[in-house]
Amino acid sequence: MPQVRFSIVVICYNQREFIRAAVESALAQNRNLREIIVVEDGSTDGSREILEEYAGAIQLLRPPKNCGAIAARNQGAAQARGQYLVFLDGDDLLMPWALDAYERIIVERQPKILLARMQRFSGAVPPVETPSAIEFVDYEYLLAKDRQIGLFASGFVVERQAFEDVGGWTPGIFHMDLQDIYSKLGYNGKMALITSPATAYYRVHASNSIHNYAPFIQMQYRLMAKERRGEYPGGKRRYERRAWLGGQVMFCMKRAVHGRFYKDMVRLVATGGPMILALLVRKLEIKIKGHRPVETLAFPFQPSSPARQEQEVCNH
Repeated sequence: MPQVRFSIVVICYNQREFIRAAVESALAQNRNLREIIVVEDGSTDGSREILEEYAGAIQLLRPPKNCGAIAARNQGAAQARGQYLVFLDGDDLLMPWALDAYERIIVERQPKILLARMQRFSGAVPPVETPSAIEFVDYEYLLAKDRQIGLFASGFVVERQAFEDVGGWTPGIFHMDLQDIYSKLGYNGKMALITSPATAYYRVHASNSIHNYAPFIQMQYRLMAKERRGEYPGGKRRYERRAWLGGQVMFCMKRAVHGRFYKDMVRLVATGGPMILALLVRKLEIKIKGHRPVETLAFPFQPSSPARQEQEVCNH
C-alpha cells in the first residue's frame, strides 16, 4: 500500500461539544495527502457515538479506559502510515489549507519538523480567506529558532521516523509536553517555522489546560531535572538548550505570579537561574545579529515556466 504523506492524529476525551468540528476539519483536508486516526480515549459523554458516524472515513481507536492525552497521541502515532504526523486536539480545528501548506514547504525544503501559528477564538469559528502566499523561516535544526511562536500540539508536524527516534511523547509529562518533545527533537534535523498564515484554530474555553497553573510549574521542574541529568540531546550544546529552557522557565514564572504561587516563583528563579541567563544572552545575540530572514512561497502552487519558478522563492 502506498505511503500517505500525512497522518492526522486526533485525540478526544469528553469533547462531545467540539469533536465533530475537529473531525470535519480533518476530513476537509486534501484527501490525496492524508489519513485520519482518531483516538477516543474512554469518553463518557457520548463522543464515541458521534465518532462512530464517521466509520469508513476515519480509523477509530477506542482504548477500554481513559489513558490521558500523551498515551492517546502515542497510540494514534503507532498506527500511522504517513510520512509525517499532524496532531490535532479534539477541541481544535485545522484550517482548510493546512496540509496543502505543509506539503508546499516539504516539497520545497524537506524539513523534519514544522511549527505553525494558530489563531485563537472562542464561540463561533471565525471566517478566513484562503492565503495567497506562505511565509516561513528555514532553520538547520529546531533549537536554532530565533523567533517566538505559541506552542500548541495542533500546530506541530513531525516526520514520523524522527518522532519514533526520540521515543514519541514522554509518558507522564503533560502541560509541558510540547516543551519536552521539542527539546528531544532539538537537533534532529531541519525545521520550518510558518509565520503566516495560521494553519489551525485554538479554541479558547473554560476547560483549556492553560487555565490550570500548578501542573505547568511542576512539569517545568521535571524538564530542568532532565536537562541537569543530560537526558536531552545535543552533547556540548548546553548553551542553546539552556536558552530554550530559559524561555520555558520565564513562562512558568508568569504562571506562578498569576496563580500566586510565590514560593514556586522563588524556586524557579533559584533552580532556573543559569537557564534564564542563557536566555538573556541569546536574546542579546539575536538583537545584534538580527533574525533569520522570512521567505515567501506562492500558494496555492501553480505550475509555471522555469523562469518564473526561479522567482517563486524569495527573501521577504
